[in-house]
Amino acid sequence: MPNLKLTLAYDGTDYVGWQRQAAGRSIQGALESALAELEGAPVTVTGAGRTDAGVHALAQVASVRMARDIEPAVLTRALNAKLPADIRILGADIVSSAFHARYSARSKLYRYCVSNGRVADPFAARYAWHVATPLDLDAMRAAGEQLRGRHDFAAFQSTGSAVRTSVRTLSSLTVARRPGCGVPDLTAGNGAARITIEVEADGFLRHMVRAIVGTLVEAGCGRRPAGDIESILESGRRDRAGPTAPAHGLFLVRVTCADA
Repeated sequence: MPNLKLTLAYDGTDYVGWQRQAAGRSIQGALESALAELEGAPVTVTGAGRTDAGVHALAQVASVRMARDIEPAVLTRALNAKLPADIRILGADIVSSAFHARYSARSKLYRYCVSNGRVADPFAARYAWHVATPLDLDAMRAAGEQLRGRHDFAAFQSTGSAVRTSVRTLSSLTVARRPGCGVPDLTAGNGAARITIEVEADGFLRHMVRAIVGTLVEAGCGRRPAGDIESILESGRRDRAGPTAPAHGLFLVRVTCADA
């Protein structure tokens, strides 16, 4: 039974997230339905990351075993013909039987997009968090630098998360002013700046990236000192960190896996 690695992109706006739910459309459910039509039997797909409702992906990774022998290029075309227009398979590869999208993932890179300006950009409404208060990027970078390394990120996870440990290694965090965020900058004349926060780690807790973003935005707005991060980490308390940023500004950019 061939083991397949799928790379896919999706706009998560109209979905309850990656994971199949009792109610609502999920990315996993849509993909499994399309695969089941090709297989002629139920199929289970495993994703590298369980993106939340409203979160997007530029290159999510999934794995699936299929009894039917089908060429990867043919599978890619067939799936894209069956999937909704807001989900697309970028590529498929036959991999070793040991490959598992979740357990083979070594790191994930997320990008959060902020539209910073007095007037919101209507063309970024689905893909960026509008923050009207001017942001001090140097303060945000100073705060973010303290998050790099191996820490207990309990203060940056949603309450009620069931994990064995909240310790993670955050290898990089960058704050940059740049065009794009995955959508055309059609209203650049309104003075809004596109700001991206990119975070890479060996794993993430539930809502961890969005809690980090909310905290960095508070530092950028001058609502908290940039040096506050160390005490937040030491406290382990979610109420000490900033708010959870809206889901629609978050993109899963890349999943780095062990050799497939």
